Amino acid sequence: MDHPVAVQSGDQHPDRHPAARVPDRLFPDDEREQRWRARFTATRMSRPHWARDAVDRSVYTSNASGTTEVYTWDRATDLHRQVTARRSGTHSVMLPPDGQTLWWFDDTDGDEFGRWVCEPFAGLPDEARPDAAIPGVEDGYPAGLEIGRSVTAVGTSTDEGSRIWLHRGGAGAATMIYEHPEDAHVGALSEDETLLAISHSEHGDSRHPAVRVVRIGGEDEGTTVVAEKSDGEGKGLTPLVFAPVAGDNRLLLLHERRGREELLLWDPVTDVETELDLDLPGELIADFYPDASALLVWHTHAARTRLYRYDLSTGELTELDVAPGCVGSAEIRPDGTVEYTCSSAAAPSTVRALHPDGTDRELLTPPGDRAPGSVAVQDVWVDGPGGRVHALVARPADATGPLPTVFSLHGGPHAADEDRFSPVRAAWVDAGFAVVEVNYRGSTGYGSVWRDSIEGRPGLTELADVAAVHDWAVAEGLADPERTVVEGWSWGGYLALLAAGTQPQRWAAAIGGVPVADYLTAYADEMEQLRAFDRALFGGSPEQVPDTYRVASPLTYVDQVRAPILVLAGENDPRCPIRQVDNYLDALAAAGARYEVSRFDAGHGSLVVDETLRHISTEIDFARRMLS
Repeated sequence: MDHPVAVQSGDQHPDRHPAARVPDRLFPDDEREQRWRARFTATRMSRPHWARDAVDRSVYTSNASGTTEVYTWDRATDLHRQVTARRSGTHSVMLPPDGQTLWWFDDTDGDEFGRWVCEPFAGLPDEARPDAAIPGVEDGYPAGLEIGRSVTAVGTSTDEGSRIWLHRGGAGAATMIYEHPEDAHVGALSEDETLLAISHSEHGDSRHPAVRVVRIGGEDEGTTVVAEKSDGEGKGLTPLVFAPVAGDNRLLLLHERRGREELLLWDPVTDVETELDLDLPGELIADFYPDASALLVWHTHAARTRLYRYDLSTGELTELDVAPGCVGSAEIRPDGTVEYTCSSAAAPSTVRALHPDGTDRELLTPPGDRAPGSVAVQDVWVDGPGGRVHALVARPADATGPLPTVFSLHGGPHAADEDRFSPVRAAWVDAGFAVVEVNYRGSTGYGSVWRDSIEGRPGLTELADVAAVHDWAVAEGLADPERTVVEGWSWGGYLALLAAGTQPQRWAAAIGGVPVADYLTAYADEMEQLRAFDRALFGGSPEQVPDTYRVASPLTYVDQVRAPILVLAGENDPRCPIRQVDNYLDALAAAGARYEVSRFDAGHGSLVVDETLRHISTEIDFARRMLS
C-alpha cells in the first residue's frame, strides 16, 4: 500500500479504553491560568523566507488564526495575507525565485501524504483551489524540493521507495530521473541549474547517506552522473547548498570524518574538495553569503546555537553580535543583512535582523500581547554508562526540593533539547514541577559517536542515560523519588512507555504522546522513510533481527508496568500509526493496568492551538491526579 490506513486492532473498540480527562482549567487563580494559556495563544511567526529575484516578497507561517498556517508578506507595501485555512493547519511553504507564486504542501488532516500545490502570490479568487505545482508527479511523502528559475526537482516517497522528478516549466509533465527502494532526497540545485545533488542510501543506511551529483541535460536530454561521494560505513555526507553564483560548482556538505558534523566544500566536476577546519567545539552547519565569498555558520555546543561568519579566502572566523539566546533559523539578504530567530528558556522567540552596520532590531512584531516569559534553565552534566550526559533543569522560582519532577524526553531521536523557549516546559514549571530534559545518547550536537551509540540497541540505551540523570536528581534533593513522571512525544513518547515497562520502580506515572508502542506493528504501518531509518538503526528489518525489535518494544514489557499510563495519539499519524497504539492499549487493558487515552483527529501532533492546549492540560492534570 502507498498510504497507511488506520486499522483497529483486536476486538476492542477504541471508545472502550478509558478516556483521559480534559480539565476546564489548571489553576484556581486567573493570573496563572491566563499566563500559561497565553504562552500558546500569543501570536508566533516563523522567520520570513523571500524570493531570490523578488526580495520584497516573503512567506512565513504563523498561528495568528489559532492554527499554524501560511502567510505572505509584501515588504514594499507591508501587506500581510493569510494564504491557507485548513482544518489541521499547514507548515511547509516555498517561494519560486520570481515570487509570482507560492507553493505549499497539501496533505490530508496532518497525515503528511500529498502533493505540492501553487497559487498566485496575490491570492486566488474566492472558492478557487490551488493547482498541482508540478504536473505528473505522484502523491507521496515529501522528499526534498528545489525550485529553480527554469528547472524544479522534487522528491517523493511511497511504500515502493524514493523517486525524484524533474520539471522544466511550462505545461509539460515532470520526468522521473531517479528511483530506488531505499531512502533518497533532493539535496541541492546549482545556481545555473545544470547540476543536481541527490542524497541517497542505496547502500542501505539512511542514517549515513552518500551523495550523487547529476548533470541536467537539455530539453530533450536526461541526466548523467557527474560524481559520487561516500565516506564509507558509519560516516554520512549531507548536501546543503551549491554556491549561489552561476558557474561556481562548489557544493557545501556536512561530513563526519572526525567524529562530528563539520563542513566540506566539494567541486563535483573537478573532484576537488576542501575540509573547513573551524576551531569550534560542538557541531556546525552553514550557508553561503550571496556572493559566495563567505559562509554563515551555525555553531551548536552544549544546547546553544550562535552565528559566525567564515571568510573562505582568509579563513577568518567572526562571531556575529546577535541577540542573547539560542539562534534558530537564519538567512542572509542580498544587502548582507542577517535575518534570524532567537529565544531562550526564559524569553520567547523573536524574529530579528542584524544589519551590516551592526544594528540589531526586531524585524517583525507579532500582533497582540507577547507571550509571557518563564524561568531559565540550569546546565547539568552527569556521569552515565556511555559518558557524560548533558541535561537541562528548570524549577519553579524560589522552590526548594524535593519536588515533583517531570523528565521530559525529546523526540527524534536525532534531535536535542536546547536553551530555547518552550511553552510546554513553562506550563509544567507553573504547575509546580521541576523539569529535567536529558540529551541522552542518540541526541545530536554531541558528536557522531554519541548520536550513533543507540544503533543495535535503541530505547534501552537512551533510558540508561535517563536513569543516571534520575539518580542524580534524587541524590541532589531536586526530585522526590515518589513523585517523578516520565513524559515525551514521538521518540520521547516511545521512551516514556518503554521506561514504564523496563524501569517500573522509578516512575510514578508515564505519559507518551504520539508514541511507538508496538514496534513490530509500527514498522509495518509507518511511512517508508521511517522504515528505512529503523532498518539502519536496528541493523535490519523485523524479519532479519526480530529479537532486537522485540527487546526495544514497549509492548514486550506491558506485564511489568506498575505506574499509570497516559497515551495521546493522532488518528492520522504516519510516523507512529494508530493501529500499534491500539495494540498497546489492548494489552494494558488485558494486563489490568491503570491507563487513560486521549485520541485526536490529526497526525503526528497538532498545529491547532486549542488542541495543543487540551494536550498540555490533559497531561498536567493526569500527572497531578496520579501523584496525589
